[in-house]
Amino acid sequence: MEKIEISVCMATYNGEKFIEKQLKSILEQSKLVDEIVISDDNSSDKTIEIIEKIKKETKTPIKILINKRRGVISNFENALNNCRGKYIFLADQDDVWLKNKVEAVCKKLLKYDLVVHNAKIIDQDDVLLEIPEYFKIKNSRKGLIKNLYKNSYIGCCMAFKRKILEKSLPFPQNIPMHDSWIGLVAEIYGKIYFDKEVLFYYRRHDSNVTELINSKNNKLKQIQIRWSLLKSLFIRGMVK
Repeated sequence: MEKIEISVCMATYNGEKFIEKQLKSILEQSKLVDEIVISDDNSSDKTIEIIEKIKKETKTPIKILINKRRGVISNFENALNNCRGKYIFLADQDDVWLKNKVEAVCKKLLKYDLVVHNAKIIDQDDVLLEIPEYFKIKNSRKGLIKNLYKNSYIGCCMAFKRKILEKSLPFPQNIPMHDSWIGLVAEIYGKIYFDKEVLFYYRRHDSNVTELINSKNNKLKQIQIRWSLLKSLFIRGMVK
């Protein structure tokens, strides 16, 4: 069986506007990836058509899956369940990776089990926004309590070893997001590194699923989210 070192897992939904640029930025890395696994949440635009076109033009295997359950969490879970890599990179459909992202992160993964790197923020027209880098906005750093209180694990900035994936799957029900769950699992089971180096452009536009600066959740909702995460960790037997 062919050895797969680097898998990129992407979830898509009606991403025709940005998907081509994002995929090309992944395919043109200084350290090539071994496979791209894309789970699509039943897009009604030309997302799949664009992916199929790029798939025919590249030697890198691109696996296209259809998510039957719907929703961003199950969409990423579907991709993750079908990846084979030793190292797993999460990718959104609308960002742009800097050319050295995979190479730089893989070097860190030799020592750490999960790496979160920094990002600069661009708008829908590729214009760099005059706001702080992502780490400053989110006060990003490791720590179980810190990230239960205010999450700084964002999937598009994350890569991790297969052992973290195996501990994270299947995703529990009622978690707020897949990336915060994976980050908390890694807090317990692995060594984490927050890299201040900017390795990609994080795109903000009207159709983003995740929020960047201001949380719209009220205090009761925030408590419910934290309780759900803690309960899921206890159920897994992760917290003694």
